[in-house]
Amino acid sequence: NKISSSFLLPSAQRFHGSSTSSSQSKMASQYYREMQDNFKNNNKSREFQAHSAKVHSVAWSCDGRRLASGSFDKTASVFVLEKDRLVKENNYRGHSDSVDQLCWHPTNPDLFVTASGDKTIRIWDVRTTKCIATVNTKGENINICWSPDGQTIAVGNKDDVVTFIDAKTHRSRAEEQFKFEVNEISWNNDNDMFFLTNGSGCINILSYPDLKPIQSINAHPSNCICIKFDPMGKYFAIGSADALVSLWDVEELVCVRCFSRLDWPVRTLSFSHDGKMLASASEDHFIDIGEVETGEKLWEVQCDSPTFTVAWHPKRPLLAYACDDKEGKYDNNREAGTVKLFGLPNDS
Repeated sequence: NKISSSFLLPSAQRFHGSSTSSSQSKMASQYYREMQDNFKNNNKSREFQAHSAKVHSVAWSCDGRRLASGSFDKTASVFVLEKDRLVKENNYRGHSDSVDQLCWHPTNPDLFVTASGDKTIRIWDVRTTKCIATVNTKGENINICWSPDGQTIAVGNKDDVVTFIDAKTHRSRAEEQFKFEVNEISWNNDNDMFFLTNGSGCINILSYPDLKPIQSINAHPSNCICIKFDPMGKYFAIGSADALVSLWDVEELVCVRCFSRLDWPVRTLSFSHDGKMLASASEDHFIDIGEVETGEKLWEVQCDSPTFTVAWHPKRPLLAYACDDKEGKYDNNREAGTVKLFGLPNDS
């Protein structure tokens, strides 16, 4: 069910190679060599026990000191990164259903928020290890994001309703019911547009804060699953059920290239801190790491099972991820509940 990138937009072909200037491609190839050397020496993955059931979501705090994970076991866990290992700091209980997604405050490294199927979101403070707010919502929550200015939390539920919650007062500012299947949601880096990926292969763009439709872009022939903006504000990436990742120019809203190395629907995406690498994962038993400017494969991280979530560290080439692991040898039905870290020194 692969499609050629030309299906997306004529511009996808036009931008594919010829548009990169020779100085750009020289820089890109230098970066390529540097990262290849880096991963040759730092390609170890290590796993850390986080939960008693599968991990759905991992995310780094803005300063990169902590990693949070959310699980089917109804809890969130927070680890502190110490040298080349994650040390568990705390487990956060309170939800009565699976924690499907979580994210950190964009500039405050102490606050994170969890979205659960129990029809609530919870805001947590790692300094007090307490839940500082529980906000009731109308449906089972599956997607959550924090606005770049830190003022608003958007949460999407299974009924395609997105609720915008004031991060200070914890009250709902707006609620939008959509007539299409809403998958992932995200603000752009400038905080003035709100993006949704949908079940019919489109990206819907709304103005923010007034939530007026600006544009609907036919991005893929099938379900658009996930969306991520790069830290530099130059590109965003869309992962689709057609197993392709499309890369879009933020200003022009055109597709500049596609990554086509996965065979299964793309579940999760993450840009590296410098915006130069893109990790994408699916039910394939590897995570693809591609170079953003050329689309070339930089590395692949081998996995024993499908990957649910990936997240690059905000300052260094370390990738956190979680897979659908089983305990293995003794009990094949028990879920492992581990968080993994790739990019560690081979001799560590």
